[in-house]
Amino acid sequence: MSVRPPFDCHGPEHPASPVVLSVPHAGREYPLALRAALRAPLHSLLPLEDRHADTLALGARGIETMLIATRPRAWIDLNRAEHERDPRIDEGAVPVPEAAQSLKLRSGLGLVPRRVGGVELWRRRFAAEEVRARIEQDHRPYHAALATTLAAARARFGVAVLLDIHSMPPLAPGGARLVIGDRFGRASAARFVARIEGVAHAARVRSAVNTPYAGGHVLERHADPARNIHAIQLEFDRSLYLDRRREQPGPGLEPTTRLLRAIIDAIADEALPLAAAAQ
Repeated sequence: MSVRPPFDCHGPEHPASPVVLSVPHAGREYPLALRAALRAPLHSLLPLEDRHADTLALGARGIETMLIATRPRAWIDLNRAEHERDPRIDEGAVPVPEAAQSLKLRSGLGLVPRRVGGVELWRRRFAAEEVRARIEQDHRPYHAALATTLAAARARFGVAVLLDIHSMPPLAPGGARLVIGDRFGRASAARFVARIEGVAHAARVRSAVNTPYAGGHVLERHADPARNIHAIQLEFDRSLYLDRRREQPGPGLEPTTRLLRAIIDAIADEALPLAAAAQ
């Protein structure tokens, strides 16, 4: 019996566009082993999901190659580095002084999340072998496939731009509804971020850059602007496209899908002069 891969790949293996899409936090397939280890109710994991970010991305995708994780973030967080293991729930974690831990790890949002919304998630610690298996079977294959896809796009077009698609809870009233993260200029050329800001402005969607989300491990690992591999994290306010309960697609899904499609088109347009020069 074959085991389903931990992610779905949409689009051609050899990218037809310099734009590559990634959705690492929308997984909704909760394994029995996860449910059996839960102390908290299953619905308490919903805030960890980028709920229906995959639905949004699938609606916007054209010819682009896209990876969508199917494992939930509660199982393993693909936007955390392998070493961000929490010793409070992971017997294989290397003890690190709290002051040396990342802010996310200290808050309980490490490679395997420990808590969400102040709720402790697990009834036991996980054996080192359990977490190692998740790394080998889920984390590494996703990042290997993403690296291969970006390298192929860079080889064909001379440039590759990763759009890493996430969602966020609503910020303060009057705050941004789209946060564009480029790790403070380290993950992408400024011209790509400027094009996204322009699209958001034209759509009358408030945007911000790097505040409060600058991008995580996906950008840190895969971006290499010096080699023309750029990466940008997009955080969409969930109230833009979900219903009032923030659980199912709502009436805003269609306009938000158009917004994402316009962003993809703008990034491809910005990248094409480089692509043409490379051919």
